Amino acid sequence: MEEIILNALERTATKKRFREDGFIAGVIYGDNAKEATSVKFELVPLKKILMKHGSNAKVWLQYKDDKKFGFIKEIQRHPVTAKINHIDVQLVAKDHEIKLQLHIAFRGEEGLISKGLQLQIQKAEIDVFGKMIIMPDSLSIDVSNKSFGDTITAKDFNLDKDIKVTDEDDQVYASISLIKEQEVEAAPAAQVVNEEVAAEPEVTE
Repeated sequence: MEEIILNALERTATKKRFREDGFIAGVIYGDNAKEATSVKFELVPLKKILMKHGSNAKVWLQYKDDKKFGFIKEIQRHPVTAKINHIDVQLVAKDHEIKLQLHIAFRGEEGLISKGLQLQIQKAEIDVFGKMIIMPDSLSIDVSNKSFGDTITAKDFNLDKDIKVTDEDDQVYASISLIKEQEVEAAPAAQVVNEEVAAEPEVTE
């Protein structure tokens, strides 16, 4: 497994909103700690990790002289701009069993459109339970070869046999349907004629 290192720096917790250019406020907890530790993360390296490994990325957290294993538990964003405001990182042992909600990336929608089909997403996350060491950061599925009426269920994901899906057994994450063409209603011929007549100036002798 690739060793992803996320550096955390000390941050003094205050009641005021954290504002420091180039940094994001966060906390780290777990590993039998009695309380969370306030930290800050460099924005650019953090965004690179999230883009490549997803919102639940497994990381080696480097804080002061300690380097411990964990994962990104929660990301808080601004409700309007969607900019990251806060990050929670939970420290766990590699063999620790944990519940996670993995993001599903659907690829190949262009292939569906070329066949007059479209993807309808019912649920873009999958709830799972298993050991942290074998847990993927996210899931991806190619839908380009799917046909009309096909559905995406847990069986379509290549999950480790030791990872349990905790969603309902019949959960459908997406389905393939026909693209519905919008019908443009033409104005009645009589209405068009009347509008043209009304637009002509009245001529008097």
